[in-house]
Amino acid sequence: MSLIPATILTGFLGSGKTTLLKRVLSEAHGQKIAIIENEFGEENIDNDILVTDSKEQIIQMSNGCICCTIREDLREALQLLAAKKRQGLLDFDRVVIETTGLADPGPVAQTFFMDDEIAESYLLDSILTLVDAKHANQQLDDRQEARRQVGFADQIFISKTDLVSSEETADLMHRLKHMNPRAPQQAVHFGEVPLSQVFDLRGFNLNSKLDIDPDFLKEEDHAGHDHAHDHEHGEHCDHPSHQHGHHHAHEDDVKSFVFRSERPFDPAKLEDFLGAIVNIYGPRMLRYKGVLYMQGTDRKVIFQGVHQLMGSDLGPAWGPEETPCSKMVFIGIDLPKDIFLQGMAQSLV
Repeated sequence: MSLIPATILTGFLGSGKTTLLKRVLSEAHGQKIAIIENEFGEENIDNDILVTDSKEQIIQMSNGCICCTIREDLREALQLLAAKKRQGLLDFDRVVIETTGLADPGPVAQTFFMDDEIAESYLLDSILTLVDAKHANQQLDDRQEARRQVGFADQIFISKTDLVSSEETADLMHRLKHMNPRAPQQAVHFGEVPLSQVFDLRGFNLNSKLDIDPDFLKEEDHAGHDHAHDHEHGEHCDHPSHQHGHHHAHEDDVKSFVFRSERPFDPAKLEDFLGAIVNIYGPRMLRYKGVLYMQGTDRKVIFQGVHQLMGSDLGPAWGPEETPCSKMVFIGIDLPKDIFLQGMAQSLV
């Protein structure tokens, strides 16, 4: 049986996760989707979609989708669904896990790497984060969970942009980009997202090329984090969202930075360094991902990690036109950028 793709859907309360899910569930797209509501024993808000009178409820929908609400371990639910699929009792093509508004997607993502039985049945496709444009700045200021959800995202959908000015939306997108430069952002209206932007994004696919926004990197080089905004909004910086948005936009504890070098890495030194920092900072390292130039191979090394778990794969060979170089993005909570960059530099040949 081929691996079942899994998508983690996260976002703060009211950001539109349920709206997006309803759309995915009710649309006639010909895909059979199993939805796992990971409610951690809270009162379930979506009673209109899901009936929850027992500890575990699996409902078959009219268009062939399946809903499953779990009150306990995600592992057990995933194992149960995979077992029923193997036995021919349930038919579905993919799984979407909706986390609670306050959940940290990290442990959910780690389930797919740490548990052999789950890893043999499922392929983690991506983490989607919904952000509510109207309340995002407040939530990002007040709640670390909201900042973590942004840091983990492979794709960010911004809802409720119709309720704020276009400047406020641009401002928010800029803030999110600093927290997570890898995740494309898209404004969505009432959960109307083409399924091609929801599924098969391959955010955890180690062979994917590393998409880092080049302008973001340029700005980073010249400006650093503290005054990167001045270039962008110099002439019109008096509108209200800047007056109280900008000054603390940089105090987000979730930030990203990039290491780059055209010198190759010494594999043993790099392994030692990464092992050491993961030991110390692992819980605060949300996502880290890169294409590395390693001594001893003419192929790209694709590397990525979530918290303490990391893995690498050999990618394609460096092309004749390409200058081999390493690019690695770190996204995390109050990570000591200098220590990371220095340690990476000391791991070069």
